Amino acid sequence: MPNLGLFTYLHLAANKNLTCALLKKKIVAIAYETVEDSSGKLPLLTPMSEIAGRSSVIIGSFYLSKQSGGTGIFLGGVPGVAPGHVLILGGGVVGTNAAKMAAGLGAEVTVMDINVDRLRYLDDILPKNVTTVYSNTYNIQKALSSTDLLIGAVLIPGAKVPQLVTRGMLSSMREGSVVMDVAVDQGGCIQTARPTTHAHPTYKVEGILHYCVPNIPALYPRTSTVALTNVTFPYALKIAELGYRKSLKKDSGLTKGLNLMEGKITCKQVAEAHEMDWTSIEEIIE
Repeated sequence: MPNLGLFTYLHLAANKNLTCALLKKKIVAIAYETVEDSSGKLPLLTPMSEIAGRSSVIIGSFYLSKQSGGTGIFLGGVPGVAPGHVLILGGGVVGTNAAKMAAGLGAEVTVMDINVDRLRYLDDILPKNVTTVYSNTYNIQKALSSTDLLIGAVLIPGAKVPQLVTRGMLSSMREGSVVMDVAVDQGGCIQTARPTTHAHPTYKVEGILHYCVPNIPALYPRTSTVALTNVTFPYALKIAELGYRKSLKKDSGLTKGLNLMEGKITCKQVAEAHEMDWTSIEEIIE
């Protein structure tokens, strides 16, 4: 049905087949993950990122247990035994929440990002067992040898994320260490990451346990549903009352969420990811 509206998480930059299918049907696709508020933040992505970030430490800690195929290291340590080391790539919402949880457990935590101002902010608000480090290949490689839990938390709104950890780099990690690529829904920032399911969430590469479920918050549906409804309902109500076209005209932040319309890609990052033509939103919305 042409002009059918779809308002949900889409992550099209990581899925060309889905992008092409929606284009063929001329779906009006508004993606939660690229809607912005007046401050430029991503209000519909934030609650799920908070849950995913916090959950990643809990899940990662579980898979570090020997019974789950991990190294048998307890992240928090105990008196007389050093804590485990958590390396987080990305200091956004996912990374910050992961750092809070890992630090709360007592782990040694390193957060890497390329935004120095963000690193300064995190250095101020996070506990002393969290170290901030500028992200580059050298620093990542250096940190991996002592990392027990690696959390990929990179985000470029609407775009496919860069791969920061190659398969070769994993060889410096201890066998049984755990990798959690929370960015797998946007293509993954770890080369060996591929989407898994809640039914079969893990696999091993180079002896490293990988957990790469795209929808981690689905593990906690009650909390996730309420958190998501809190932020999405006002937008859904506006679209229902005004229709998508008037809503997009009135709300510039909602307009940022428009990824596809009239069989054309209106999100530049999605077009670039698939090397397809891009049409500006202004050309379509009159």
